[in-house]
Amino acid sequence: MTQLATPANGNQPAEAPQFHAGDALRLFRECFRALGDNIERVVVGKRDVVDLALIALFAEGHLLVEDVPGTGKTTLARAISASIDASWHRIQFTPDLLPSDITGVSMFRQTTNTFEFLPGPVFAHVVIGDEINRASPKTQSAMLEVMEEGRITVDGTTHEVPRPFIVIATQNPVDMSGTYPLPEAQLDRFLMRVTVGYPDLASEIAVASGAGGGATIEGLPVIATARHIQEFVQVARHHVGAAQPVVDYAVRLARATRENVHTRLGAGPRGSVALVRAARVRAASQERNHILPEDVKALARPILTHRLLLAPDAELSGVTAADVLDEILDRVPAPQPTAAKGHG
Repeated sequence: MTQLATPANGNQPAEAPQFHAGDALRLFRECFRALGDNIERVVVGKRDVVDLALIALFAEGHLLVEDVPGTGKTTLARAISASIDASWHRIQFTPDLLPSDITGVSMFRQTTNTFEFLPGPVFAHVVIGDEINRASPKTQSAMLEVMEEGRITVDGTTHEVPRPFIVIATQNPVDMSGTYPLPEAQLDRFLMRVTVGYPDLASEIAVASGAGGGATIEGLPVIATARHIQEFVQVARHHVGAAQPVVDYAVRLARATRENVHTRLGAGPRGSVALVRAARVRAASQERNHILPEDVKALARPILTHRLLLAPDAELSGVTAADVLDEILDRVPAPQPTAAKGHG
């Protein structure tokens, strides 16, 4: 069995493994941990955030990183792309950015008397979108189709983006001057929203003193290929069972957000589907062949909070989406472990 490992030169990843059923989850866990260790060399002291980002990657979802400047939002996105031998593009969102600057354009070639499609930066395995809320709504909407369906339609012709495909977008929630808040329809396209946050004291001292060995994004070794990632996506999807009681639990959590007195709009069916899909990845990262209620609970906040639209009275009272979800998690009973371990 081929092992996932970085060769001694640190430049090329190992060959993609040929899976056998008994080894698939073990290889998944090894790859997941190796990627996390690699990224944590530059995103110090934030392993929980790194793991969430990797869950989004293997769940074929998109990630919105929302935090104040200087906390490592873009560093996290770049470290993920540097750890994978796959194509990546970075888009700096600005008010004058046009939809065609993202999707690409059809150019007429006089020499051949035909139109040729010139793909935009969205045609990559990893697309990093800096300050996505600084682009106009029209430009933001250009991302909707590709984020949902993995394809772009230009001049009536559909073009597929490569697989795996993940959009990692950042935004600053503090400086709202000159920004266009993402509409609910686009927020719903993101599998999860995370905040990096400031490092703890020890980690910040280590970074400031260069104690981490001076690791840079450019110096990170490649851990996996695009083929690795795509095969592991299938491992999580097909080798991890979801017992009906746990699926019911995820659905009940999403439905409870719609019925809460503090919400004007709750999480839709896409939210419950995202919970189950991401829970499979979390289970696989721990070499489990079934999801547990703990997987759903651990992922509920990053997956559901950005899908909630609070009622005006709740906002005036200082209630947050996280408060609403915490109350729901306390109130909605989780299934018993014996029921949760069944294979769905």
